[in-house]
Amino acid sequence: MGHKSTKTNPKVEATSSIWGCAIGMLGVCIPLVSITESGILLPLLVALSAGAGTAAVWLAPDQRQQQEIHLVQTLQALEERVINLETIYVSLPEVDKTLLLSETGEHKGVIQR
Repeated sequence: MGHKSTKTNPKVEATSSIWGCAIGMLGVCIPLVSITESGILLPLLVALSAGAGTAAVWLAPDQRQQQEIHLVQTLQALEERVINLETIYVSLPEVDKTLLLSETGEHKGVIQR
């Protein structure tokens, strides 16, 4: 069950692909180190690059979470506007309320409280 949930997480997928490529590059580095006599520099750079890529993936903000926050803020702003409109409508005198409803032409009857 736990394995199924990790497949849907894009951060886990990105990390696995980064380290999969890094392992392949380390496999290529072993013969290159002996040929070029560069020492441990090339494998060290591969490991540091994979580590930096992993850190970038996990420290990057989640776009889905940012979109949800934006939607919640928009919903709260709309709710405040509706509450303000209801407050304005309730504070109007009764004469103005009937005129507003009858002027639209869409309403055949006047809604009274």
